[in-house]
Amino acid sequence: MPRPTPISGFPEWLPRERIIEQHLLDTLRRSFELHGFASIETRAVEPLDALLRKGETSKEVYVLRRLQAEDAEAPDAGLGLHFDLTVPFARYVLENAGRLHFPLRRYQIQKAWRGERPQEGRYREFAQADIDVVGADTLPAHYEAELPLVVAEALSAFPMPPFTIHTNDRRLAEGFYRGLGITEPGEVLRAVDKLDKIGPAGVAAALTEIGLSDAQLKACLALAEISSTDGSFADEVRALGVRHELLDVGIEALTAVVEAAGRQVPGLVMADLRIARGLDYYTGTVYETFVTGHESFGSVCSGGRYDALASDGKRTYPGVGLSIGVSRLLGLLIGRGLVTASRSVPTCVLIAVPAEGDRTAAELVASRLRARGIATEVSPDAAKFGRQIRYADRRGIPHVWFLGSGDRGDEVKDLRSGEQNAADAGTWAPPPADLHPTVVAASGA
Repeated sequence: MPRPTPISGFPEWLPRERIIEQHLLDTLRRSFELHGFASIETRAVEPLDALLRKGETSKEVYVLRRLQAEDAEAPDAGLGLHFDLTVPFARYVLENAGRLHFPLRRYQIQKAWRGERPQEGRYREFAQADIDVVGADTLPAHYEAELPLVVAEALSAFPMPPFTIHTNDRRLAEGFYRGLGITEPGEVLRAVDKLDKIGPAGVAAALTEIGLSDAQLKACLALAEISSTDGSFADEVRALGVRHELLDVGIEALTAVVEAAGRQVPGLVMADLRIARGLDYYTGTVYETFVTGHESFGSVCSGGRYDALASDGKRTYPGVGLSIGVSRLLGLLIGRGLVTASRSVPTCVLIAVPAEGDRTAAELVASRLRARGIATEVSPDAAKFGRQIRYADRRGIPHVWFLGSGDRGDEVKDLRSGEQNAADAGTWAPPPADLHPTVVAASGA
């Protein structure tokens, strides 16, 4: 068989990296559930008409079809893999509204697929972790300050560098653009959303192509330069001299979010008026999250308020949500060596095998340790003890168990300290830090 060729954009973590990923997922689950969010899972595919009306990401949707099917006969031709978890969640709410209780607090951790050009932190197949609160017809604005705090608590429980959550309000931006006389603010929002990628000159060129005058594009870029961790941004916006009713609504709403979050965790949430979010379904607050010292990497968690994503014609289900790009965040943390795992396997103890005739006895000891929650494996062969110890050491297994013989009982060796002491499988316990692999910030990160 020829050597396989990797497919770019489909990450496969090595065992030590997978431990980091699992630790992150477990941390997120615990944090979300502490705040009362219930887990759901949706199917991988959605109708194309639902996927293709959600903004420019529709260009990246993977279409589903059977390999041998003729296009006219393919029953799956109208389906595509979801590119995020918000679109399937909206459909899920509509299908199950009669059996759900509102406001619904949901979290969802699943894979998604997006046909974009792979690069650092951007993949074609990736894991996301979403939290949303959805109401029936109405949803109080206080959730827009609560959700970034929940995400911040979850991420802070993981050993990663500090971060800030940048927020804006689509109504503020749209009202500002309409106050400038711009009739198609959606195009401007999508152009400004690329500011970090293509810079002011690139955005200015895009705005000129849309048809904005020099005065209009200068005002749009001036708005995008405003930021603050308190309500002072409002005065800076008003100083630009633009007036519109929707702009006033957006300023008031964004001020409430920033100040409410600031009372809980000062400096965590920052008003940043360059944040736009390219997807069309956002209607209010929008969020992007940047890791301190790695801002050029881009956002690792984003989302916002949506008022009309889910509607059956009779009732509307407004919501607010945030999505952590799990694979994207791992691409940063692992790719740049910011975190590490204490070992590459869950094993805490390796049972050494003196001779193959002793394997049954070794398995019995392993069974007793596992019954007490201690991850244990038996040496793959009855090599010299030095080789078995090296086998454990290479994999990061902290302890090696030696079977007793004659009058001598079992003993266990700590490979780091070199200490070897008598042990009984019914009572021995490792130090708590050794029971499971740990994930820590890498030295110097």
